[in-house]
Amino acid sequence: MTTARLPLFPLNAVLFPGLVLPLNVFEERYRAMMRELLKSDEDEPRRFVVVAIRDGREIAPTATGMPDPAAAPPERAPADGFGPDPIQTFHRVGCVADAATIRERPDGSFEVLATGTTRVRLLSVAADGPYLTAEVEDLSEEPPAGDEADEAGALAEGVLRAFRSYQKRLAGASERSLATGADLPDDPSVISYLVAAATVLDVPTRQRLLQAPDTATRLREELTLLRKETAVIRHLPSLPATDLTRAPTHPN
Repeated sequence: MTTARLPLFPLNAVLFPGLVLPLNVFEERYRAMMRELLKSDEDEPRRFVVVAIRDGREIAPTATGMPDPAAAPPERAPADGFGPDPIQTFHRVGCVADAATIRERPDGSFEVLATGTTRVRLLSVAADGPYLTAEVEDLSEEPPAGDEADEAGALAEGVLRAFRSYQKRLAGASERSLATGADLPDDPSVISYLVAAATVLDVPTRQRLLQAPDTATRLREELTLLRKETAVIRHLPSLPATDLTRAPTHPN
């Protein structure tokens, strides 16, 4: 498998291939990462690895919302908050992000818009620079063929039906549904990642879907999850659907 060493951006979130990730970057160690990425040619991908932090393992304080413009940006060493052996703090499967937009604000923070590209497995983590880097190997997902393709296609159709039911329960029939023929491609792998990202799930569950060994396995698990979630929502009072389905901007 192909290996590479890339900047590492830990989050309390899971990024999936094909999905957009907005970032609000204000910690100095991640500002340094963005400044380095900006040195690359515009025609070259500005790649970094997004990896989810394991539950209960984060030591660094987290921010909510936008940083206080009057406060000095946090200054931490690359591994601060991630324990003596950072790789143990992170899930081992992450996603490479390609930063299409990196915009520096007057205060030196950055507004970043990145897109997930391919899954990778962390082999090692280093803290010998201003930010963490990781040696990673590709976990590319081969498109299913033959009988596997037929199975994945049938599962994808079932997942979309279940997702329509789930989304109507969550957001109401008047809300625009993600799972319409005009919105989603036919590729079962792409569908599996889109549904994983659009369903309201906790980080460990999203992580399990990200590292599923193949598309059919991911779709089967999503079908079970969607049916369970829809049953739960059916018995709950009215939910603030717009808040639950809005994609957040992740602060570092």
